[in-house]
Amino acid sequence: MKEDFFTYQAQTTPHPLALEISHAKGSYIYDTKGNAHLDFVAGVSACSLGHCHPRVTKAIKEQVEKYMHVMVYGEYIQKPAVEYAKLLASHLPFPLETTYLVNSGTEAIEGALKLARRATGRSQIISAHHAYHGNTMGSLSVMGYEPRKSAFRPLIPDVSFITFNKEEELLKITNKTAAVILETIQGAAGFLQPVNGYLTKVRQRCNETGTMLILDEIQPGFGRTGKLFAFEHYDCIPDILVIGKGMAGGLPVGAFVASKEMMAMLQDKPKLGHITTFGGNPVIAAACLATLREITETELISDTLQKEAIFRRLLKHKHIKAINGKGLMLAVMLENEEITNHVVLTCAKKGLILFWLLFEPKALRISPPLTISKEEIEKGCNLILDVLDHYV
Repeated sequence: MKEDFFTYQAQTTPHPLALEISHAKGSYIYDTKGNAHLDFVAGVSACSLGHCHPRVTKAIKEQVEKYMHVMVYGEYIQKPAVEYAKLLASHLPFPLETTYLVNSGTEAIEGALKLARRATGRSQIISAHHAYHGNTMGSLSVMGYEPRKSAFRPLIPDVSFITFNKEEELLKITNKTAAVILETIQGAAGFLQPVNGYLTKVRQRCNETGTMLILDEIQPGFGRTGKLFAFEHYDCIPDILVIGKGMAGGLPVGAFVASKEMMAMLQDKPKLGHITTFGGNPVIAAACLATLREITETELISDTLQKEAIFRRLLKHKHIKAINGKGLMLAVMLENEEITNHVVLTCAKKGLILFWLLFEPKALRISPPLTISKEEIEKGCNLILDVLDHYV
């Protein structure tokens, strides 16, 4: 299997971890040798309810037996997608009421950028340095990290950048700006939170200039930060909300949400302003619905902050310089890249799954399922500390 993996499946890095998977359940992934691996990554924040959550798998099985793909997005009325969009709207502030379901977070970013340009009649997009919004051409264009972009230029024109949390740069937002796109919490940069009311000030500047504010909640959304969406922490409601990752319990999905009035602009001039064959797929929508119900009908969101406190209490070591992030979206900042690599790779051999962040080599990603138990947190933290104790 490993030989076939390297021969027939395209690789994204020269040295993938190449763990051969048998099955996964709860907070654990099992390899084909029967070893259990405690998962502190959750598919990079995608498996919000752990692996094979019974409520999600039940919803998937029931929907598969009824129907799967029947028509391109937006033509037929399909109960799972309608119920999901309605339930999501009930948990969002006005005017975030209408949802466009797509296949991934990066496609949702593309749709959001198109919608902002359509709504304003402007072209300029402002993003943030060290921003990560995906890897398709539009998303890549608003990525604020040149080493990952240069090989694919030319990209979409009329994109400018500001520094996250730097208030004086907000004057770069003008009446020529179609949209400002920001991660509510910067992910690839090291799980950096907005400070000093930064997002509120961005919102005010966008109001002054008639600019759309797009907030990327693909990673922090769906309870990961102790609120259903992270923007609830920061007194800032976007014009367009972008979501993905954890919304379907591990299935591929994304969406962008805006006012009904704004979203209607994609219906005409031109018709089919955004179109997707598989967006709103009923099986995935059923998984989204089950996931959202589980997150909002249980104590998972409030428990997230208690679990964060356990991580912060236990992860104290001379090699740990700080812990960034909020809830179960944490970046443990180590002294240097070498130590981070050592911890990730050594823990992998000892049965604990950790990972890196894209732009911050000193960061150790911790983004476990929201369902992880306190005992599992303690077990994983103790292993990290043991590896750090023996680092030479």
